[in-house]
Amino acid sequence: MNEAVQTSSEFAPRVFSGIQPSGGLTLGNYLGAMKRFVDTQNTGVQSIYCMVDQHAITVWQDPDKLRRATYELCAGYIASGLDPEKSILFNQSQVPEHAQLGWVFNCVARMGWMQRMTQWKDKAGKNQQNASLGLFAYPALMAADILVYHATHVPVGEDQKQHVELTRDIAAKFNHDYGVDFFPIAEPVIEGAATRVMSLRDGTKKMSKSDPSDASRINMTDDADTIAKKIRKAKTDPDALPSEAKGLEDRPEARNLVNIYAALAETSVDAVLAEVGGKQFSEFKPILSELAVSKLAPISTEMARLMEDTTEIDKILARGAEQARAIAQPILKETYKIVGMVGA
Repeated sequence: MNEAVQTSSEFAPRVFSGIQPSGGLTLGNYLGAMKRFVDTQNTGVQSIYCMVDQHAITVWQDPDKLRRATYELCAGYIASGLDPEKSILFNQSQVPEHAQLGWVFNCVARMGWMQRMTQWKDKAGKNQQNASLGLFAYPALMAADILVYHATHVPVGEDQKQHVELTRDIAAKFNHDYGVDFFPIAEPVIEGAATRVMSLRDGTKKMSKSDPSDASRINMTDDADTIAKKIRKAKTDPDALPSEAKGLEDRPEARNLVNIYAALAETSVDAVLAEVGGKQFSEFKPILSELAVSKLAPISTEMARLMEDTTEIDKILARGAEQARAIAQPILKETYKIVGMVGA
């Protein structure tokens, strides 16, 4: 083992997370990811956030739409409060070390591991022979996204936890195969009242940009009137709100709206119910609507400003890529040395 290699126990905490620029940012993206990213950057831990555009092309993307979606996602990050002076912000394709380490991990990961991935089964379905190789192998690239920075913590939604577990498996196998303690075993970070925001029309389904009904979601580009209207028309049940969380069981729509309120208000579900327990939805929805508009409308306004001229975004992404490469390059170089690559 090269003397320059650090052991994972010596690494300072470092956060990495990324979102695909596939267009149509929703309240789910904000509460499940962006808001949490902003909170993390203020804890003093180095934070690295990425638009994973190389993951996006595992299914075909219209180039113009992908370009716009990447800009829009970056605008969403910034408008939500992510500060490029506090966090590193960039798009994946500007940092080639991701793909380079991804190839090494393709050779570490096992076929069986990839075949067990839930998202592969869901996205490829019965048509696996026609799915792209990238769609099958992208969890190895996701592992590289994390480990090329020696990230120790990864904020993710519950549906992405399996990918972080695979990242841990790849890190452990690499370390074992080469007799090193080089890659840290990253921890998934899943927290908050609304890490999984559900549809406004069906509380049993995740809020999604792909839902045919625009009324099922709050888009981060929605203006104040649209936000208020969607909350007013959100599906509910006829009963009053309970005074404790146990009363939300078997009431998915009620639980979803209370979770959204708690997340936006930065409080607990129990605290919300202590305040609104006993109220009908006709009373609760205006309260939720006022809160949502106050939190979200300024974000959509700032996103629109940033999208009018993307020069500012281009500068932020270029600077972020430079900062990211300063961390990634020596880690990739050391990886190559460990593997036995000449010239590393």
